[in-house]
Amino acid sequence: MQFLPLAASLLFLSSTGLVLGDAAWALGRDGTARTARAVQEISYGADPLQRLDFHAAPTTRPAPLVVFVHGGGWKRGDKSNATGRLKAPHYNGQGYHFASINYRLVPDATVEQQAADVAAALAELLSRADGLRIDRTRVVLMGHSAGAHLVALVGTDPRYLRGAGLSYRDVAGIIPLDGAAYDVPAQMGENARLMGDTYKQAFGTDPARQRALSPTFQAAAPNAPAFLILHVQRADGTRQSQGLGKALRDAGTKATVKGFSGRGLRGHMEINRKLGDPDYPATPVVDAWLRDLFG
Repeated sequence: MQFLPLAASLLFLSSTGLVLGDAAWALGRDGTARTARAVQEISYGADPLQRLDFHAAPTTRPAPLVVFVHGGGWKRGDKSNATGRLKAPHYNGQGYHFASINYRLVPDATVEQQAADVAAALAELLSRADGLRIDRTRVVLMGHSAGAHLVALVGTDPRYLRGAGLSYRDVAGIIPLDGAAYDVPAQMGENARLMGDTYKQAFGTDPARQRALSPTFQAAAPNAPAFLILHVQRADGTRQSQGLGKALRDAGTKATVKGFSGRGLRGHMEINRKLGDPDYPATPVVDAWLRDLFG
């Protein structure tokens, strides 16, 4: 096996619209890729932030897709540094495509526009399903922190998918990771001292708008078919996750809530950073849930 020289790699990748990932391309004697980590960057809108990275699974057949939405208090973060290094290779290894999206940020965009961006990114991926070998019937949205709120909102308020020409038939499930803003009014009241400015910037002061942007208040059917809601040992995240799970189950939606060790900000960051590590307890839980969901 030989490695393609760097200059040739860059020339090849630029000509195909791919960007080099963490590992080099390794070629066998017959010139076929044996091990490769290549990322295709795709635009789904005119704004520079409306871009996503697509990590293809090593398959020639249509495969499930996991779409990840990063956190950052609705005002910061990027797919390049807030996705975690383990998710893409892990889910590719499970036979799933993986995509990580950027979206427009507060204050230049509203939370409503951010949720619309999540739906638009999914619509762009599904419009390319044949070329990217995506199984349209097996697609999951996953998000961490603010991204957990956004995927939960898209999964409970059908207006966002509808605005992108989609419906809940296009989403098999939702995996929010340690969000704490599923009930926005409650969180703004309980966490005003530490995060009040961030929440006010994102959700404003209108109680009706805050409720409209709360997945817990939007959980009356229809919803995405299934939710796996994960949290660490943060009091607000635990309450919010359990509250969302109950609201979904009360509406007849399949919802599982799982808690894991890890406290405070360290635990909050750890679940995002370590998901995909087979020794991290949440990884096999998500893997089993996806296997059951995808069949």
